[in-house]
Amino acid sequence: MKTTNYTILISLVFFTISGVITSCKKGCTDAMASNYSQKAKKDDGTCLFMAEPLPTELKYSRIMPLGASRVEGDRPNFESFRYELWKDLEQKNRVFDFIGTESDPAAYPLFNGLNFDTDHEGNSGWTTVEILNGIATSLSQINSPDIVLFSSPGGNDALKNYPLDQTISNINSIIDLLQVNNPNVKILIEQMAPARSDIMTATLTDYINSLHSEVLIIATNKSTTTSQIIPLDMYTGFKDDFLADDVHYNEAGADFIASRYYAALDSILEYKLD
Repeated sequence: MKTTNYTILISLVFFTISGVITSCKKGCTDAMASNYSQKAKKDDGTCLFMAEPLPTELKYSRIMPLGASRVEGDRPNFESFRYELWKDLEQKNRVFDFIGTESDPAAYPLFNGLNFDTDHEGNSGWTTVEILNGIATSLSQINSPDIVLFSSPGGNDALKNYPLDQTISNINSIIDLLQVNNPNVKILIEQMAPARSDIMTATLTDYINSLHSEVLIIATNKSTTTSQIIPLDMYTGFKDDFLADDVHYNEAGADFIASRYYAALDSILEYKLD
């Protein structure tokens, strides 16, 4: 009886030691793994590998659409380009935020499960002098924009036939204030799309054509080493079919304008991480 108990005891000790030795020999044998074990003699499939470090920060660009009714919109009567541009940017996983002191009250469909970012700085009927007089107050109420979309600058001035020299001076002063607010701001400034052809009198046509030329001069003169002023041609290829009324966009027109903005923003904005 004693012999049997002794044999059993020896057997238990042997199997326990064997189990410990066996377990010590198993583990991760890949030196590239985070849990690599020098003692392991046999890989047991438990190796863990760290993913490549991901960027800890992305540049989240604040975009301010600036202008009058072509920015503000009045759905369902006419469209702003903002919704179409927002969809384009979201579709491409861009990192951005529309900002402004105004918020669009209209109803917009969800896109990819997201609600439209309705913030903007558009005020229907405003001329360049009204934008100039209001911009400092608006900028004091929001985070500084990284990018400004300057829509149809001087459009209402043209419709009212205000003195062209004063309009150009106001546009330059608006840009000055934007650059003082953020010396690194990028300003995408439109060479505006025309009004409906039947209201494009010779006087209005000359005024808008002059603004197209002046926008190029402004972009050259106002650009700095840190703040680019980028002119965007919105008139080539624009047609009456893109208008809901004399001057405002329908959905096709909004999409046309948005596509021109997107082409410029494509090289500026970062992508979201998946």
